[in-house]
Amino acid sequence: MPKGYWVTTYRSIKDPAKVQAYAALAGPAMTKYGCRYLCRGPAAVAHEAGVKERVVVAEFPSLAAAIECHDSPDYQKALEVLADGAVRDMRLVDGLE
Repeated sequence: MPKGYWVTTYRSIKDPAKVQAYAALAGPAMTKYGCRYLCRGPAAVAHEAGVKERVVVAEFPSLAAAIECHDSPDYQKALEVLADGAVRDMRLVDGLE
């Protein structure tokens, strides 16, 4: 079964305190679903329409686990805390193998 991935790019961070509070809740919520972070931090280089803001790539055992995590009450609580603290683009995708 292919793994599932969250690819999140931050277009802008309006309130770093909200992002920090979100991360404190999101990390434990995601770990419950087998999440492993592949990278998180500012982009070293940005091309095309890219922005050198925060990027997070998280790996899950499957796309179903990634979706279940996103929809879980614990992760939804983290999103409530983030609120308008950042403008993000999140994609959930299947791995190739």
